[in-house]
Formats: sequence, structure tokens, C-alpha cells
Amino acid sequence: MILLLYAGISLKMWSYLCLMHKQGLLDQSQPFHRNGAIALLLGAFYLLSKYATHCTWVTSEAYSSPSIVLAARGAHGNRVIFDDYREAYFWLRQNTPPDAKVMSWWDYGYQITAMGNRTVIVDNNTWNNTHIATVGCAMSSYEDEAYEIMRSLDVDYVLVVFGVLLVTLLMISITMMFLWMVRIGGGVFPVIKEPDYLVNGEYRVDKGAAPKMLNCLMYKLSYYRFGELITEYGKPAGYDRARGVEIGNKDVKLEYLEEAFTTSNWIVRIYKVKPPNNRW
Repeated sequence: MILLLYAGISLKMWSYLCLMHKQGLLDQSQPFHRNGAIALLLGAFYLLSKYATHCTWVTSEAYSSPSIVLAARGAHGNRVIFDDYREAYFWLRQNTPPDAKVMSWWDYGYQITAMGNRTVIVDNNTWNNTHIATVGCAMSSYEDEAYEIMRSLDVDYVLVVFGVLLVTLLMISITMMFLWMVRIGGGVFPVIKEPDYLVNGEYRVDKGAAPKMLNCLMYKLSYYRFGELITEYGKPAGYDRARGVEIGNKDVKLEYLEEAFTTSNWIVRIYKVKPPNNRW
């Protein structure tokens, strides 16, 4: 659409200049008028060609792969494929009971159902805003509070998309969606307040982050054991490459959930909800 618009403007401009030339309205004693018009047209066509090149590159990098298979370029320009989503869904299908219920943010509901063959709490077709807000409230709450919500929903496993160990164009961490969980959850449950997770209106995960952020369920499930990892040469353990900071809570402890599976590139993490009689 933009290309057609630019092309239309350029053609109209050229037609207008030709008409002026035929009618003698263009002063031939000043050739820089014509030269300026030619330069303007050449500049417009150059910008259009660069825009087309950019669109082609974005399409090849971002839209040429299936949504569950991520592709990126390595340090030497080689193509790297991340298949963590299918790895996680295959693990769910092979290692969890057929009647297991999985809680995740609604974006991944259809994929878990179709590829993991497991029941989800919310999915892409959930119309009940309160139901989605309940999941957002659980992710935004402290672990003990979230446990009560998960027990009320009969949740067996919790799946989160992490994706900050590797930085690519397509990596989307669940922590990037977290503020939407807070906003949607807070729209139904007033106990969830967005300012409690921000510092001076800023979203942070380092030592300067808000206490509620550092101890909520989403943060703990995302960064569990992450404080032990060296992610980049010359950086401290627990360095979040996606945000360029060292995480603020490296010693994450889980009491009501236990890690069940983490994919090879740490993009997807699955946790098992402990039953009440075994959680101690």
C-alpha cells in the first residue's frame, strides 16, 4: 500500500512537470528546476527500493518459518533453528497423565491442546474475561496465593515461555507479557495493582525492581535456577541478555511447585503443582 502511494505521488509529480513544460510554464532559462525535479524523482525511487529491500528481509526473517519453530542467525551468519515449543509439547504428551490440566497464558492454549493433547485453563477462544483475569491474577500473586488459585482451578502443570537465555528477533518472553497479565487481572481483581510492579513507572527485573515483581509467581517460574547460569562471557551469573541487566532475585525458591521440564534453549519451562499432602 505504501509503495503504491509513493509510486502514485511520483507519477503525479512527473505528469505535473511535463504539463508545465508543454505549456511553457517552466522557465527554461533556469535548468536547475528540471534537474531538481529529476533528482527528487531519483531520490524517491531510491527510497522506495530500499523500503522494498527492507520488507523482503523482514519477511524472510520473521514470517518464513512456522510460528512454533523459531529461526535466527548465528554469530557467523549461519541459520539456527530453535524447536523448543515442539519439544515442550512432546514432553507434555509423553510424560503427563491424559487428564492433566495445564495453566498458561491464553496465547499458547491452542498449541498446548493441539500438539500436547492436554486440557488448558484458557486458550485463544476464551471469551470469559474473568477466566483470563484469574490466570493473570495467579501469575501476578505470591506463590502461596497463586497456589490457592491453581488448586481452585484444578491445575496440574504450569507452562511459561521464558526465552531470555538466547536473544533473537523472534524471542518473546512471558515476562514481556506480564504487565498485560497485571492489567487484565487487576481489571477484575482490585487486589492486583499495576503500580506495585513498577518503579517510578518503569518495568524492571534487576535489583532495583519492585518487591512484588521480584517475588510474584511469574518472576519465580521464569528465573528459577537462572541465577546459576553464565549467559554471556564477562557478565555475572543470572545476566538477562534480553534486557541487558543482572536479575534481582537469583535465589528463587519454590515451595508449592517443582520444575518438571525445561527445553534445551530455556524457551519453555513446565512446572508441576504439588498436591497438598506432599508439598511439605
